[in-house]
Amino acid sequence: MESLNMKPEEIETESFRIIDAEAGDHGWPDPEWQIIRRVIHTSADFEYARTMLFSEGAVAQAIAAIKDGAGIYTDTNMALAGISKPRLLPFGCEANCHVGDSDVGALAQREGVTRSVTAMRKAIRNRNNRIFVIGNAPTALFELLRLVQDKQILPALVIGMPVGFVGAEESKRELAASQFGFPFITNVGRKGGSNVAAAIVNALAILAKQA
Repeated sequence: MESLNMKPEEIETESFRIIDAEAGDHGWPDPEWQIIRRVIHTSADFEYARTMLFSEGAVAQAIAAIKDGAGIYTDTNMALAGISKPRLLPFGCEANCHVGDSDVGALAQREGVTRSVTAMRKAIRNRNNRIFVIGNAPTALFELLRLVQDKQILPALVIGMPVGFVGAEESKRELAASQFGFPFITNVGRKGGSNVAAAIVNALAILAKQA
């Protein structure tokens, strides 16, 4: 049986070396590439090097929001668990998720909508929630865009990475085409997930520390 006698940080360093080597001349500026390579590291999927989308100035605006202590709302507890709290702690950023709250479930059942929708409505009532991380539910992203259109919230950043066959691609397309003026990070297609959404936050936190 083979064993890998490497420390965690050595494994991560070697992983990024392999990613950089295999990606070759990817054409991305360094800040965006730091985010994409961490997404690839999390997913082992090089397709993200071709499908990621960043609004103009998104990385710089995201770093500014983190350094300002912006609250971070996630659409799943999985994304919440994947975000590195120690990396956010120096900036005073708190991450939260309401999808499992009992009042959210009860309201969703009464109104005949998904928990993700009612959770998003609850999330915007906390005005410190300025970064929205969506890695699972297209309904959460559609609802956030509706709330922005209704002028109930203007996010400091939207990370839109919902995954799946129903609505995921469409919700990301709507995000990319939005003209509301907020920065966003997303991708084209059905792929995404809570793990890659969390990876983007972690990459931004590292960049914020370096800035």
